[in-house]
Amino acid sequence: MGEPDGRWAGAEDTAASGGAEHAQELSARAVEVYGRVTRHEHIDPVRDAHALDELADWGLVTTDPHLPHLPIALDPQEAGRRRLDDELRRMAARAALAARIPQVTDELSLHFERAKWRSGRGSEFLGEPELVNARIEQAVGRARAELLTAQPCGPRTPAQREAVEERDRAALARGVHIRTLYLDAGRDSAVTGAYVSAMTGRGAQFRTQVTQFQRCVVIDRRQAFISDHVVNSAPGDASWHVRDRAVVAFIAEVFEECWRRADPWNGDPQSGAPESAGPGGTRTTLLQREILRDMARGIEQRLTAQRLGIGLRSLSKEVHTLRQLFGASTLQELTYQWALSDERLIDDRPPRTGRATA
Repeated sequence: MGEPDGRWAGAEDTAASGGAEHAQELSARAVEVYGRVTRHEHIDPVRDAHALDELADWGLVTTDPHLPHLPIALDPQEAGRRRLDDELRRMAARAALAARIPQVTDELSLHFERAKWRSGRGSEFLGEPELVNARIEQAVGRARAELLTAQPCGPRTPAQREAVEERDRAALARGVHIRTLYLDAGRDSAVTGAYVSAMTGRGAQFRTQVTQFQRCVVIDRRQAFISDHVVNSAPGDASWHVRDRAVVAFIAEVFEECWRRADPWNGDPQSGAPESAGPGGTRTTLLQREILRDMARGIEQRLTAQRLGIGLRSLSKEVHTLRQLFGASTLQELTYQWALSDERLIDDRPPRTGRATA
């Protein structure tokens, strides 16, 4: 009985090292060729080449160096035992590798953790803009309830706008409530305006504020991203990833305070003068403006009625009148029209002197 050729021996060495590929079963063609070899029938070296390779890999045939065109059949039981031993060695090597994985990752984690800047247990410094963006994308991708964004700059390029819009559309489709705050100067940006117009139609809310504010992103009130004011290694790009629930709650409250002072925006660059204005250039009453301001802030009509000391029926009549006045078919459209109206800028605060107000 001859010995397997050198290639089969090489396969054994590879298997013993644990680096061989997964074993494959013999093809039907290889089984048929093996039968012909045992019966000393004709073997076509071209048509049967692939089948002979399979048989050689399994240790089922070998060749006489003096008669390479006449393959010799080997004992299948012996070949099977050797093949089984090879597979068991491979399995043992893979099991040993799997057992070492936790140890290796723990060792690498020590280096990774030492490389981080941390402020307490709940904050991590992110110094590179690519890392900041990747971490925010990952967090927003897992948002389930709410996304609050205070962005003084807004989307800077069409490419950035498309990336943010795709991300936020996916969040809205999952039922995430999105609110975004921009500086008032953002109303003059065509890129930002196009993004706001597109996302407003999908249910997101936007407001602008004249005074400067800090940049932040709050996800589900469980984690937040804020600009760096400690390390200052990369001004404008570095951020802190905050997970401390108390700190995140404080950041969210700062956002809410800015949101309450900001003006609604649906993407239009500026508002025009109201049509059909009444005496003094106004079309709405003080009561109606109070109702509209609460609607823009998302306050329930029941709470607005209680605050103003009127019944829900009276409030509904006022809202109906306002819808006709602004030509709005829905409450959402009424809110947008109010955001575009110059009347939202009327100062209804009580005067400090005896001067009458509009």
